[in-house]
Amino acid sequence: MKKNMSNLDRVIRIVVGVAILSLILFLSGGIRWIGLLGLIPLVTGIFGFCPLYALLKIKTN
Repeated sequence: MKKNMSNLDRVIRIVVGVAILSLILFLSGGIRWIGLLGLIPLVTGIFGFCPLYALLKIKTN
């Protein structure tokens, strides 16, 4: 699993992931679980590998 994201791409994904994940704290009811979608950009940003980029043969690094 080679890294296919630049450092800027990684930082943006981590910030966006944490922001979306924080929706769990601010929303109420069943809609709050939509914040779990923030795990996707957060994990891809931490590892520096995006499976969708690999599928489309995109490299930002």
